[in-house]
Amino acid sequence: MKSISTRLSEEPIVLLDGGMGTELFRRGVKTRLPSWSAHALIENPKIVCEVHEDYLRAGSEIITTDTFRTTSRSLEKVGFSHRAKELTYLAVSLAKQARDNFGDKPVWIAGSVAPLEDCYEPALTPDLETAFREHEEFIGWLVEAGVDLILIETMNTVEEAIAAAHAAEAMGVPMFVSWTCAADGKILNGQSVTEAVLSLEQYKPAAFLVNCTPAKDIGPALRKMREVSKAPIGAYANIGNPEPVFGWEFTQELDVSSYAREAEGWIHLGAKVVGGCCGTGPEHISALKKSFHSQ
Repeated sequence: MKSISTRLSEEPIVLLDGGMGTELFRRGVKTRLPSWSAHALIENPKIVCEVHEDYLRAGSEIITTDTFRTTSRSLEKVGFSHRAKELTYLAVSLAKQARDNFGDKPVWIAGSVAPLEDCYEPALTPDLETAFREHEEFIGWLVEAGVDLILIETMNTVEEAIAAAHAAEAMGVPMFVSWTCAADGKILNGQSVTEAVLSLEQYKPAAFLVNCTPAKDIGPALRKMREVSKAPIGAYANIGNPEPVFGWEFTQELDVSSYAREAEGWIHLGAKVVGGCCGTGPEHISALKKSFHSQ
């Protein structure tokens, strides 16, 4: 299979998958915080595989492992830290199974690497040394389990993204780096996304992205990334709002076709990688694929 960097150099747009945790929630799977989607690996692994397969049917070229909350730090909060490596391996194996079940189409498996603490609370970010040590352990598991690339996502500080990217670079696998941004295009802690891209370029990410940001707020961050990034850029937005117990509140501010129209705007701003984050599902990815092919 060609490398993800080669695929990024080709036409058309590279299509990511959509949300995992919120899609599990829709299907009746327990996703309470702080374990979020990780609990499904224990009680509902078959459904995790089915979600991957549904995204592949919708047109995703990259499927993301259900590892957003399988670090030792996250699982310690629910008494499962001793199973962190096991569940991380299981998540990767379920993505591989879905790929095998789907056929011969090229599919890249992205290992999800989330902030070590709360995505929306940058002040909780550990110090750089701690972040590097914990991300190094976790990314090592993902690579050993056989992911094709590392997706460092929903980052809310430049410093933690640097720690994760430094760890990923040492593993010798491609990486995407993605931040959650505010409406003004800045990262949630107020840092400039321009500074973020320039600080991370030494680690040679294959792409820079913005994610888990409302669709209407994606544009400013993409514009700033486009101005300075030597790597491809992209976006995958959320639909809805964070919820303190169950993790997500679904809203109806965007229907499927409206989401696809928002994504067309991102492409006009230079996005090469497009997909969906929390609140989106296979129907959104299917709409994106149809929209891109009609252009």
